[in-house]
Amino acid sequence: MPAYRRYTFATLAAIGLAAAFNASPALSQAKEPPSCAAISFRPVLPDATDGEHDAGVYKSRFGRIVVKGVARGGRAESHYVTVNNSRPGAAGTLPASVAACAAEKKLPAPGQASEPCNGERFQVLVNRAGDRRYVLLYARQGSAWRLCSAGVA
Repeated sequence: MPAYRRYTFATLAAIGLAAAFNASPALSQAKEPPSCAAISFRPVLPDATDGEHDAGVYKSRFGRIVVKGVARGGRAESHYVTVNNSRPGAAGTLPASVAACAAEKKLPAPGQASEPCNGERFQVLVNRAGDRRYVLLYARQGSAWRLCSAGVA
């Protein structure tokens, strides 16, 4: 009997699976979250009923980011961001990596946050510095972006 016929189908399948797992580094390594990310959101729709509405939701294996808007009288009064169903805590002094991340994403360096937060478009900037995750909400009015809030999630 020829040598190739001595192998059973199960043996060949096991050899093939072992080769596939060894060749694929994505299956053997856990993926880390990005150190700098920007996610774009739209505002709450006009003529929204009074109350709190989700303007946009972003969900990944690293968490859930929601931009919410508060509407009264058919108009959005303000927007804010939640991470994993809670608002980010006070950030205090932001590290230099946050400004570098903002520049990389073509957003202005973080300065003084301003309320109310309204605009034609929103960007949520997420920067990981060590074990802390900084979350900043930017709003665009015309062609200018301005910082609405900064916090730690």
